[in-house]
Amino acid sequence: MRSLVDVLEDARRLGVLGPGPVEPQLRHSSDLADLIGPFERDMLDLGSGGGLPGLVLLEAWPRARGVLLDAQRRRCEFLERATVDLGLASRVEVRCGRAEVLAREPDLRARFDLVVARSFGSPAVVAECAAGFLRAGGELVVTEPPEADAAIRWDVSALADLGFDPPTSVRRHETGAVRLILGRDADDRWPRRDGIPRKRPLW
Repeated sequence: MRSLVDVLEDARRLGVLGPGPVEPQLRHSSDLADLIGPFERDMLDLGSGGGLPGLVLLEAWPRARGVLLDAQRRRCEFLERATVDLGLASRVEVRCGRAEVLAREPDLRARFDLVVARSFGSPAVVAECAAGFLRAGGELVVTEPPEADAAIRWDVSALADLGFDPPTSVRRHETGAVRLILGRDADDRWPRRDGIPRKRPLW
């Protein structure tokens, strides 16, 4: 089995992970795991890319099951290799496709207790795409830029229309995130068809 650092270095060399040293990015995801706390259920990493934070979280939570979702085939192929290299393949699945489409697949709709997102899109896009994957009572955790103001970035009224309770900001070291609970099952309207959440965001 290979180490997580080695796998992430491969991701950086292949261009499926952002530039810069791997270690700070790894610490950021480890801090996110600490912010969320112990987890043993079903999670989805929305726009997993080079595997952050999904691979780090799944290593930190050995009893969790996960889906790594990305729209680009090249990234999905990397993630499939990474789950094998890290010994995660028995409890982790890679799904390749647009979130707006996959959120309507019967085996993914309203399935997850946790959805995480890092650099997937604007708050409006993340919330709308994530809502269809979460079960009622599930949680969306989105990493935030330094010094971000959740009251400005997240529209409480639009979130309520999606089914989310108001956001809560959390921070550990240099890692900040917003946590949102889906108070009820998402309406069948959400998410809208492929591309619409980005073209016509809810706020």
